[in-house]
Amino acid sequence: MSENYKTRTEKRRLSQAKKTSKKKPKGLFKKLFLTLLVICIIGMVSGAATFAYFISTAPKIDEGALKDPLSTVVKDRNGDVVVELGKENREFVPFEEIPKVVEEAFLATEDVRFYKHHGVDVFRLGSAVVANFTQGFGSQGASTITQQLVKRSFLTPEKTLKRKVQELWLAFQIEQRFTKEEIFEMYVNKIYFSEGAYGVATAAKVYFGKDLQELELHEAALLAGLPQSPNNYNPFEHPDKAKKRRDIVLMLMNKHGFISKEDMKAAQAIPVQSTLVSEEKREKDTKPYDAFIDQVIDEVEQLGDYNIFTDGLEVHTTLDPEAQEYVYNLLNTEEMINYPDDEMQAGITVLDTQTGEILAIGGGRNQKVKRGFNFATDLKRQPGSTIKPILDYGPAIEYLKWSTYEQIVDEPYTYSDGTKINNYNKKHYGQISAREALGRSLNIPALKALHAVGLEKSREFGLRLGMPLKEHMVEANAIGGGERISPLQLAGAYSAFGNNGIYIKPHAVTKIVLRDKNTEIKTKPEPEVAMKDYTAFMITDMLKSVLKEGYGTGRAANISQLPVAGKTGTTNYTEEYRQKHDIPKGATKDAWFAGYTTNFTIGIWTGYADEKNYLDSESDDIAKKLFKNLMSHLSEDVVTKDFKKPSSVVKVGIEKGTNPPKLASEFTPESEIVYEYFVKGTEPTQVSKKYDKLEAPKNVRATYDEKTNEILLEWDYPEMEDKKPVFEVKVSLDEGPEQVLSVTEDKALKLQNPVGGGIYKFSITASLDDQKSEPATTSIQIPDPMADNENQIEEDESNGQGDEIDEGVGNGEGEDVDDGEDVPDDLNIPGTTPPGNENGGTGKTPRNGKTQGTEIHGGTGHEGNNINGNVSVQPNQNLHKNTTISSEKTQ
Repeated sequence: MSENYKTRTEKRRLSQAKKTSKKKPKGLFKKLFLTLLVICIIGMVSGAATFAYFISTAPKIDEGALKDPLSTVVKDRNGDVVVELGKENREFVPFEEIPKVVEEAFLATEDVRFYKHHGVDVFRLGSAVVANFTQGFGSQGASTITQQLVKRSFLTPEKTLKRKVQELWLAFQIEQRFTKEEIFEMYVNKIYFSEGAYGVATAAKVYFGKDLQELELHEAALLAGLPQSPNNYNPFEHPDKAKKRRDIVLMLMNKHGFISKEDMKAAQAIPVQSTLVSEEKREKDTKPYDAFIDQVIDEVEQLGDYNIFTDGLEVHTTLDPEAQEYVYNLLNTEEMINYPDDEMQAGITVLDTQTGEILAIGGGRNQKVKRGFNFATDLKRQPGSTIKPILDYGPAIEYLKWSTYEQIVDEPYTYSDGTKINNYNKKHYGQISAREALGRSLNIPALKALHAVGLEKSREFGLRLGMPLKEHMVEANAIGGGERISPLQLAGAYSAFGNNGIYIKPHAVTKIVLRDKNTEIKTKPEPEVAMKDYTAFMITDMLKSVLKEGYGTGRAANISQLPVAGKTGTTNYTEEYRQKHDIPKGATKDAWFAGYTTNFTIGIWTGYADEKNYLDSESDDIAKKLFKNLMSHLSEDVVTKDFKKPSSVVKVGIEKGTNPPKLASEFTPESEIVYEYFVKGTEPTQVSKKYDKLEAPKNVRATYDEKTNEILLEWDYPEMEDKKPVFEVKVSLDEGPEQVLSVTEDKALKLQNPVGGGIYKFSITASLDDQKSEPATTSIQIPDPMADNENQIEEDESNGQGDEIDEGVGNGEGEDVDDGEDVPDDLNIPGTTPPGNENGGTGKTPRNGKTQGTEIHGGTGHEGNNINGNVSVQPNQNLHKNTTISSEKTQ
C-alpha cells in the first residue's frame, strides 16, 4: 500500500527520519562496547595498583626465617609465660641425605611438578581459581612447596587475596635466590609432624625410632601425609586416620609413576602400628601443664590455618597455674585420694562459672606420653544421670514452668515401645516432688519429665548448652543413654545453670598475637542466653538438695558452709556385655560428678580406658571425693556468694502431699510444710484446710455442789448448721497426768464423789472430722471433809484395819465388790476391771487405810472410750471417796 504525502518536503523529512532510526542500534552497541572497554581498563589499572600495593607491603625475605621455625609463646591468665612451643626436638638433615623414597613421597603428595615450575604452578593455579569462583574463595588451594615454605616462614595463615598475592610474589623471589634442592631441604626440615617433632628426620625417630635413611616405603608415605593436619593424622592417637592418609599418599606415588601398583598394594597392606615405636620407648613427660597446653593447641588449630609450633604466635590463655598444679597432683599422687589401682583413670575440667574460662584440666592419671589421650577433652562416654538437669527437668521448667514441687508419680513405667524402665534401686516412691526425684536420681520421673516436654524441645534446650546431640534424640537420652560427651562439655553446660542461664563456650585461649606483633585475633566466645533465669535458679536449688538432703545421692560431695550444687551420674553394663566379660552385678562402668558454685564449675569423669574394667561400690565414689577435695581447695581464700533468686521466682510454703499444690495454712504443722520455688504467676493460691482448727469451747466453768458431792462441768459452743462437733473432756488431779473422762456431743458433764481437798483441772477440745480446736480449761478445788477427823484417821491407820465395803456403789447393774483388801499405808494397788464392764470398782487405799471402790456413771462413749468403765488413776494419787462421772445435757 503506497503512502500519500502532502508535499515533497514532507516525504523527504520522513524518509530521513526512518534512515536515522535504523542507524540508532549500531550507535548504541558501539557505546556499550566502549563503556565496557573503559571499565575493563580501569579495572585492570585498579587491579594492577592493588597488586602493586600488596607486593610493596610484602615482608622481606629472611633466610633465617626460612630455615628455622618461629616458636610460639603461651601465657597464663596473669600474662606470665608458661611454655615456649617449637624450640625443642628438632634435627636438621641436608638434601643429599634425604632418601629418594622420602623425596618422592613428598613430591607426589604436595607438588609433583616442583622441579618444572618457577615457584607457582600455573596449571594447578588455574583449576584452583575456577574452584574458588564456583565454591567460594579459599575453597581449594594450589600452593606449591615453595609457596608453602613462604606461608610457613613469613605470612599469616589468613585466606585473603592480599596474602595470596604476597605468597605468589615471594615464591617467585625465593625461586630466584635458591636452588630447588635448597628449597626442598628447607621445607622438609621446617614442617611440623605432631608429637613436638620438627623436620622429617626428627619425625622418623619419634614415630619409628629410625634414622631417615632407614625408612621403608610405607613409613615414608605416612610421614609425607602428616603435614596437612599433623595432630589429626598422628598415628599414635589416630591410627585409622593415619592409615587412610598414608594409603592416599601411596596411591598418589603410584599415579605419578614413582612406585608400581604392586609396591603400592604391598605397602598399603602393612598395619600402621606394626613399625611404630612402642609406648614404653616413647618420650615420657608428665609435666603438670601438658593437659592444658593440649587444649590450647587444639583451640588454636580450630581457629584457622595456624601452626602453633612454627608461626611465632603469642597465645594468651585462661590458665590458673596454681589450680592446674593442684589438679595434676590430685590425679597423680596418693596423698589426697586412694585410687584402687594405677589403671583407673579420671578426667577433670575446672571452669570459671561466670566467664566459661578453663582454669585447669586434669587429662588423666599416670600419662606416659606428651599429648596422650586427654580424658577431660577427648573422652566421649555416656553421662548417666548428670544429663537429667539438661534434658529433663531443665526443659520442663523452661517450657512448662514446672515448680520445684511439681508432683510426679514414681510407679511402674515403660518407654513408648513398651520396654520397661526401672529406677537404679528397683524401688518406687509413689507421688514425689521433682526436687526429691532429681535428688534421688530416679529414672522413671526423669523419663516422665522428658515425655511431658517432648524430645524436640528437650534437644533444643540441650543444644543451647553445648551438648553434641544427634538430630533425632531417643527416649533413653532422659537417663543419659544415647549421647556421649566429655567432662569439658558437661562442665560447660552446668556452668550456665550457675551463671543465671548464660552459656559461654568453655575456652582456654582468649587472644592470639601474630608474628608481626601488630595483629591481634580475639578468640573469646560471646555469651549466649541459653535459658530463662528462673530455670537456672530453680535447677540450681534442686541440685543443692542432691548434696544436702538426706535422700540426695551426692552427699559425699557436699561441702559444709558452702553454697554448692551438683549431680551424680553412673552408667552400667548391659546384661549381655556383663555376662560375656564376667562382670559382677551392680558394677559401674562410668562414674560422673558435675557441680558448681557462683565462682567455679567442675566436671569429673572416672572409670577405665578399657571398658571391661569396672568400678566397685567404693571406687565409684571417687568422682565425688575428687570434687569435694578440689572445690574445697579452690574456695579456700575466695568469697563465695550464694545463688541469687531472680524476681521471676517466688518461694512458697506448701502443705506436703497436696496435689495440686495448696498453700499451708496458719494451722499446718511446720513438719508438714515444704518451701518450694515457683515461676512468678504460677504459684498456688488455694489454702489447705486440712489442719484448720475449730473454734475452742467458750465460758468453761466448773461448780461443786456440796450437798450432792459432785462437780458440774459446763461450757458453751456456737451452733453449727450441718454438723455437730464432739468434745473430748480430760481431767487431771493435783497436777497429775491427764485422763480422758468422756467424748461427748453434750456441753455438760457431772463428776460425782470427787476427792476431798483435791484440785481438779479440766480441758475440753472440740473436734469435727480432721479438725480440732485448742483446748479450753478450767480448774476447781474441792473442800477437804477429812480435815476434822485427822486423829481418827491416825488411829485407824495405826490399827492397820481397813473398813469392809460389802457392795460397790453403782447404778444397780455393775458387779459387786465383796471385800476391800487391807494394804499397807505406803502402797497403792489399783483394783482392775476388764474393759467393757459398765460398772467396776477400782481398789484404792485411801488416806484412812481403807480400800474404796470407784464407780463411774454416765458419759457418752466415743471411739472406744467406755465412760461407764473404770477411770484409771496413777498409783500415787488417792481418791478419798467413790467417784462417779455422768453427763448432763444443756439446752
